[in-house]
Amino acid sequence: MAELGALLLPIVPLLVLVAFLLAGCYPGCDAMVRLGERIASRSRDGVAALRRQSRPRRPARRTARGGLLLAFALSGRAPPA
Repeated sequence: MAELGALLLPIVPLLVLVAFLLAGCYPGCDAMVRLGERIASRSRDGVAALRRQSRPRRPARRTARGGLLLAFALSGRAPPA
């Protein structure tokens, strides 16, 4: 009996979800729509706020980092004879 319970325990949520989908009820659909609207309104507000700030940007740094730093370090050396 314990083996049957261990088998059915993970399957029950899947069967419940399939039953909802076959009945035409989509659980979580309203929550996803609300979340999408909230993200869309936040991104529109963020773009407007960025346009209002108009601070001058600092020039980008032109320093070698990571693999480029290693390449620059090795580039001054002559090839082995």
